[in-house]
Amino acid sequence: MPSLKQYRDKIDSVKNTRKITQAMKMVAAAKLRKAQEKAQIAQPYAAGMASILSRLAGSMPQGTQGPALLTGTGKEQSHLFVIVSSDRGLCGGFNGNLVRYVREQISKLRKENKTVKLALIGRKAKEALRRDYSDIIIDTKEVGDYEFSTASDVSKNIIDQFNDGSYDVVTLFYNEFKSVLVQNPSMLQLIPFQLPHGNDNSDAGTGAVEFEPDEETILSDILPRNLGIQIYGAMLDSNAGEQAARMTAMDNATRNAGDMINKLSLSYNRARQAHITKELIEIISGAEAV
Repeated sequence: MPSLKQYRDKIDSVKNTRKITQAMKMVAAAKLRKAQEKAQIAQPYAAGMASILSRLAGSMPQGTQGPALLTGTGKEQSHLFVIVSSDRGLCGGFNGNLVRYVREQISKLRKENKTVKLALIGRKAKEALRRDYSDIIIDTKEVGDYEFSTASDVSKNIIDQFNDGSYDVVTLFYNEFKSVLVQNPSMLQLIPFQLPHGNDNSDAGTGAVEFEPDEETILSDILPRNLGIQIYGAMLDSNAGEQAARMTAMDNATRNAGDMINKLSLSYNRARQAHITKELIEIISGAEAV
């Protein structure tokens, strides 16, 4: 049985840990509000860009092939996965769930004899995947302060490599922020551009709208920008999800620390009472012996 001093030391240690987790929870809550605001501001712009691209694609004359970023290469043999994770941990299963989802998709494509390459944004994805997939990781970046320049650099590299024929399909993986308690691993196809569900090209161009210059020229200019915007939107969504997951994890850790303190205090009191009882018995026994 541990001594009374060992119990006191354990209780003090858990109390100090609880103070840290409480502070981290408060910091995550403050950062969450800012991250949510940024993500909400970016969402209408990204949605508007996707809507414009959808309408332009539907307005193109029949028989027009369109830019390669829209139509793809016509093959689906070579895939690039762009994965957005966090730089820091202590956020529950936030990164683990995303990595597990990516592993499932890699296994699925490999069973179909397709090749997969990885471009990682965030240290945690790199740490989780480099052991098993170091040979297919072609680029790694830290999310840092979630600046658009990071997304822009990644998108430029993707476009250059796509134009060189390195990939047929590019897919973005990230944690979609649903609520404080829910962040779902999601995937979004970036190349070729995927029209929103329910969009019908045959009806998209029926409105009385004329594009100047022609649709193909506009698409050639907007599609590369859309790539960076979608990656940046995923980064902001991931940031909000990370702070929410960390706040929830630290809240659970704080409550667990409180439960542990209660259990240790109960064990300490029992041990102390046993120690006092033992001393009384020794005193009484000594007095009777005299």
